[in-house]
Amino acid sequence: MAEPAAAVARPLRSALALGLAAAVSLGLARFSYALLLPPMRAALGWSYFTAGAMNTVNAAGYLAGALLAPRVFARLDARRVMLAGGLAAALLLALHGLARGDALLYLLRFLTGVASAAAFVGGGLLAARVATAPGARSGLVLGLYYGGTGAGIVVSALAVPLLPWRWAWGLLGLLAAVATALAAAGTRHLVAPPRSGSAGVRLGLRPFAFGLAAYALFGLGYIGYMTFSVTLLRERGLAGPVIVGFYALLGLGVVASSWLWAGLLQRHRGGGPLALLNALLALATVLPVFSHTLPAVLASGLLFGSVFLSVVASTTALVRHNTAPAQWAPGIAAFTIVFAAGQIVGPSLVGRIADGPGGLARGLAISAGALALGALLALGQRAQPRP
Repeated sequence: MAEPAAAVARPLRSALALGLAAAVSLGLARFSYALLLPPMRAALGWSYFTAGAMNTVNAAGYLAGALLAPRVFARLDARRVMLAGGLAAALLLALHGLARGDALLYLLRFLTGVASAAAFVGGGLLAARVATAPGARSGLVLGLYYGGTGAGIVVSALAVPLLPWRWAWGLLGLLAAVATALAAAGTRHLVAPPRSGSAGVRLGLRPFAFGLAAYALFGLGYIGYMTFSVTLLRERGLAGPVIVGFYALLGLGVVASSWLWAGLLQRHRGGGPLALLNALLALATVLPVFSHTLPAVLASGLLFGSVFLSVVASTTALVRHNTAPAQWAPGIAAFTIVFAAGQIVGPSLVGRIADGPGGLARGLAISAGALALGALLALGQRAQPRP
């Protein structure tokens, strides 16, 4: 019995190590920004539009990195790309604290997005390979990988409020470097050699029009919440420990989300899961708009965290259920691009609205509306004939 146990343990250890790449690329490099935004905005005199635009350029950098990924992985080992992205993200995060002007911060946010894409896509490719290894439980392996994002959010929530914002960026850089070193130590045995992708394979997108539109609205809506929710709570006078608890609960929800929704994504071939998850996100987003009581705030964070990353998984499942294996790569790429477009527009749009009457509450209400509309559109996504 010892051999099967060892065979299972090694994929899980690998998945935990790879989850550190997700913690760096999303938890530390992207979603920690919400915690740093209130003091940065006060110190630098930013409008909400400028604050949102910082996340817009970060999302644009991520898209650029994701679009370059197929060419990079055709030439370089995925583990090397993942680790290079993590180390670059660590350095760039630390440099945020030294920047003295908006132009340099814009550049750093963009480059951090590129580095994050390298770390996350490289780690995802390795996790997918680990999930197919003998003795591996694929759902658990992928859940541990994506759950690393939640671990990064929890660490950010606990660490960032302890320091002035410039020092906090340095601490995030240090944490990212340590996490990348641990990921390197735990993945020495993994390889994903250079390989050409499925160039030339095409997928007709018309049958997925409703799903693509719903996913674009998800990208637009969720990022508004992840950019401005902490700022809204601070403006409403909530104490620091409450905000730490709110963001830590959000991160814990992310850790649990892969297991919460795995069965739903496995059973349904149409747009039902995407519709349900978008609807739940709309509810989570609108809760702090109408109430800043402790139960409403904590419920919002926990619900949002336990859902939003599973929307990404739902579109992957949609493609896998409804297309032939050779079409998975172009299908997932199409969904990634429309999601990135929404994610690029969302922070600046919400910031522009928040600069007008109604402030951030109105901006987040628009985010909730986008998510609700995405839920309605997803209901129109039908299962396709089995490939």
